[in-house]
Amino acid sequence: MKNIIKYASLSLSGLALAFSAQVHSQQPAANLGELLRAVEENRVVESEEHREREQRFQQEVDQQQQILDETRERISEEEAENARLENQFDQNRQELSERRAQLREVRANLNELLGTIQGVAGDFRSIFDNSLVSAQYPGRNEFLDGFIERVASDTEQVRVDEIERFWYYMQQEMTESGRVVQYEDRVGLPSGEQENRTITRIGSFNAIGNGEYLSYDGSVGHLQVLPRQPSDRMLSQARALEAAAGGDGVYRVGIDPTGAMGGSLMANLINFPTWDEQVTENAGIIGFIIIGIGALAILVALIRSFMLTLVAAKVNAQVKADKASKNNPLGRILLVAESNSNTDTETLELKLGEAILQETPALERFLTFIKIIATVAPLMGLLGTVTGMIQVFQQITVYGAGDPTIMAGGISMALMTTVLGITVAIPTVLMHTWVKSKADRIIHILEEQATGIIATKAESSANKAQQG
Repeated sequence: MKNIIKYASLSLSGLALAFSAQVHSQQPAANLGELLRAVEENRVVESEEHREREQRFQQEVDQQQQILDETRERISEEEAENARLENQFDQNRQELSERRAQLREVRANLNELLGTIQGVAGDFRSIFDNSLVSAQYPGRNEFLDGFIERVASDTEQVRVDEIERFWYYMQQEMTESGRVVQYEDRVGLPSGEQENRTITRIGSFNAIGNGEYLSYDGSVGHLQVLPRQPSDRMLSQARALEAAAGGDGVYRVGIDPTGAMGGSLMANLINFPTWDEQVTENAGIIGFIIIGIGALAILVALIRSFMLTLVAAKVNAQVKADKASKNNPLGRILLVAESNSNTDTETLELKLGEAILQETPALERFLTFIKIIATVAPLMGLLGTVTGMIQVFQQITVYGAGDPTIMAGGISMALMTTVLGITVAIPTVLMHTWVKSKADRIIHILEEQATGIIATKAESSANKAQQG
């Protein structure tokens, strides 16, 4: 039974191999013998392929083993090198510690001196940053940076020649601060371009080139023309100094007393806005309205003052004349008196009073307008103040009160409109008083002359009554 099963298994295996061989060869076996030969040939081929795969696998295993051995060998070498470097690092650290201790012992007497030198060098480093002398003699800051680093180092020793060079730079700064010199250098223009100019340096205070004041910023590395120059008088003095450089004599010229190393007072004063700029930038619409009505009021007051002066001259001439004229108020009143000479005193008084009332409006013309502007101008200034403060509070609400520059615009508007209102009100009130006094003087003459005519008429009537 077992043999039958065995033969059946072999037969099935043979059939399977035969079927496989037929699939590959696409030629069917003619009989069982050919099928067995095909199975045998296929078995031999497969055995050779297996042997080849085993050889390749064995070769790959050998190569991997070789790589693994090489890697282990390199790891061992690196571990040995790491151990050697660690030992060397420990030795170097110990040696460095010993050397530092030796250096501290050697420098024990110099520590105080080196500390002083370091502090002085740091102070001069900040001075050299924006010094006009550095513009003429560049490279000093770079030396001081390395010098300060070596003075503060625990491993390096500053040399005597370096200390002497630092001393020379200090002496140079002090000496050059008291000299007026000229030299050639490039200058930055406000447009961003550069050009070579003959620069006149006034100590460490100011530098001038082609009649213009220059500024120096160490971060830029060269002189620059101030975007906004001082007054023409100062510029003319600067040009005179440039023209006289190298000669003897004393010349008046404006300088910044704080110098380039100080607060740059001149630059700040120059950049401070002028009155017209403050009005343009800070006054707003209300400010321009105040200026407009103020100018109108002063113009009207000047015109009325001129007209009243002419009228007063004609009235004074009429007072001295024997014949009444229609070209002045007094003459017209005298004509009214002449035309009513036969009337009684009361009627004449009424007629003259009426004539004076007719002349008064022409003499007091526009006085009310000037007075109204004198009253309205400060009120408009107060309106601008309230408007500016409202703007300030709105900015505080949005941005907070941490940055004062944000609130500066509203505060400037509030103050500027107040100043403009008062500035317009004061001369307008004075002009109103002046013009009104001229009109009142003329009206007083008219009333005086009319009263004199009435008094003469009353006296004449009284004499007639007594004689009758």
